[in-house]
Amino acid sequence: MAAELDFSPPEIPEPTFMENVLRYGLFFGAIFQLICVLAIILPVSKSHKTDSDSFESKTSETVKKPKVSAAQMSKKPKKETKKKR
Repeated sequence: MAAELDFSPPEIPEPTFMENVLRYGLFFGAIFQLICVLAIILPVSKSHKTDSDSFESKTSETVKKPKVSAAQMSKKPKKETKKKR
């Protein structure tokens, strides 16, 4: 009965060229995805001076926009109600 059991390691064939290409392609793809996820999680901050300058210009633009929209609202004609017969 002991002669029937074969405990030798199984024979594993050498991987083909396409299997190697697939393995390394998936490996580099996974690394690329991790880099992309880390870029989203850990954004690189720009210099403080450029952030404050762009913030000041954006706030001045947003202040001007409500004034224009308020002037346009007063110029719009009122909607006429339809008469019911």
